[in-house]
Amino acid sequence: MLKLDRYLIREFAQSTFAVLVVVLIVLLGGAFADVLGDVARGKVPPGMLLAQLGLVFLKWLPLILPLAVMLGLMLAMGRLYRDAEMPVLVSIGVGPRRMLRPLAWMALPIVAGVGLCSLWLGPWADRVSARMIEEAGRNLLIAGMEPGRFTELPGGGGVIYVGGMSADSREMQRVFVYRQKDQRFDVTTSQTGTLSVQSERDRYLRLAQGFEVEGPLAGGRDFRLMRYAVNEVRLPEDLTPRRKNSDVALQPTTALFGDPRPEASAQLHSRLAPPLLTLAFALLAIPLSRSSPRQARYGNLAVGFLIYLFGVFLMMLGTQWLEDGKVPGMLGLWWMLVPLLVVAVWMYAHDGAIRRPKNGHPRALA
Repeated sequence: MLKLDRYLIREFAQSTFAVLVVVLIVLLGGAFADVLGDVARGKVPPGMLLAQLGLVFLKWLPLILPLAVMLGLMLAMGRLYRDAEMPVLVSIGVGPRRMLRPLAWMALPIVAGVGLCSLWLGPWADRVSARMIEEAGRNLLIAGMEPGRFTELPGGGGVIYVGGMSADSREMQRVFVYRQKDQRFDVTTSQTGTLSVQSERDRYLRLAQGFEVEGPLAGGRDFRLMRYAVNEVRLPEDLTPRRKNSDVALQPTTALFGDPRPEASAQLHSRLAPPLLTLAFALLAIPLSRSSPRQARYGNLAVGFLIYLFGVFLMMLGTQWLEDGKVPGMLGLWWMLVPLLVVAVWMYAHDGAIRRPKNGHPRALA
């Protein structure tokens, strides 16, 4: 590999990595807020916060990496133009075609990584996330229940307080349960309690040696006090929202090829689009970054960012059209991807081309 290729690859990779780090830091707040909101609503146990955050990042990478590639390449090329390095390279015969090799060395591995995340790792992360949440839901929010702390039941149906808990989280001491139903409240206390899981829908809290008080929420004297030796308190059926196995977002990519449903076709094309978008954005970054030494530094970056938003918006809109049946499954997202790739190749091939004006003197395109 020539020194020039190594130099350009290093410049491209450093700028792309810097942009990727910045974008990840910015999006970290959004992802953390989403997962933390699910924890607060009881959808995700607190102990799974970091694991869920990592899985969310795997699902977001196919949308983050194309932006990092485009802006990173534009920053690197913009610096070459600003420092007058590109005119020197052009003077020795280094044009867009000559730069295709270092561009390919840097961009193609990222395109492959985007395809890996979009086609395999993203769906795998979605399945693992759903399975982890479902397993936690079978255990009475045990992963989120801490001794000495009130835990809200999903759906706002009440709260549970546990004074102590065994190492396997199955046996509890000093249990307090408050529930509301049909304009009445129910307060149950017990010295000991165990979790009984009879099926996915039937979960009971078996309490021993305690009291139960039942009364109206609106006030009145209709109260009942009971002392019991054993009391089984039925817990809500769905402690966490469960996703069906037939959900196309949880299906492997290979299973979507033979699925005739419109939503399966939409999911398949939404997974195929990110690597092709990354390739198109990498090609577009070179001609879009062409500038004069005195031109504003970040003007072209705004244009590139708007093109990225437009491409991602069309991908999401086309996916929704496919899911709604407004676009045939055979057409998919090719109506958007193919023209974008053609325009990217055409702009890259004609970047810096020499044209001959009518007076016969050749002049380089600006």
